Amino acid sequence: MQQFPNVFQTTVNQIMNGETFIYKGEWKGSFFKNQNPIILELGCGKGEYTIQQAATNINNNYIGIDIKGARIYTGAKQSVENSMTNVAFVRCDIHYLPHFFNNGEVNEIWITFPDPQMKKYKKRLTSTLFLNTYKQILVDNGVIHLKTDSNFLYTYTKALIQLNNLTIIQDTCNLYNSDLGNTKQLNIKTYYEKQWLARGIDIKYISFKLPHNTTLIEPNIEIPYDTYRSFGREGRSNLKLD
Repeated sequence: MQQFPNVFQTTVNQIMNGETFIYKGEWKGSFFKNQNPIILELGCGKGEYTIQQAATNINNNYIGIDIKGARIYTGAKQSVENSMTNVAFVRCDIHYLPHFFNNGEVNEIWITFPDPQMKKYKKRLTSTLFLNTYKQILVDNGVIHLKTDSNFLYTYTKALIQLNNLTIIQDTCNLYNSDLGNTKQLNIKTYYEKQWLARGIDIKYISFKLPHNTTLIEPNIEIPYDTYRSFGREGRSNLKLD
């Protein structure tokens, strides 16, 4: 990981000691060497979505974020081998994003197939806790994209958006049965996404604007759990498997 020129890691001790990250506030000018928009993918895993978006949209800069170095390695290796200059990866906990990015340095955030954290709302990547973190690094009215197999997380996120009067840009509970599924960005299918589709699970997508001058409130609603998740990660399906 340390040998890749586009992968960055910082220890918790370095963050707690207040050490300044070399590219904080300087991603465009010093690292990417352009003024193109910066787009993050949170929980990027092996970087499939990050890599494919970067290949499709060369006028944007993409940064994949994940806590697991073994996951990032695959995407980082692929991006270096293909001489992709608009791709980077950061290994960190999402809570520490403000350590790596300045106020207003990020234009959009993609959240792709996260754990819905049905029992712990504070761990949901679209909770008010995380949205307040994103506000620290996003431009005003920066865009949040959620792509998920989880009806629970989709319903929760939409309720939060509506409660806080946030502006929805696009919304569908069945992506590939809508016109949105034909767009280049949304038609990218990762390894796990293909598994969910093969098991008859609809993909949900919603994007919305996140303004700086809003005090976010958590929705207080009861949402049915995703029953298929009780089978565990290897069998996340609402269908019976042989």
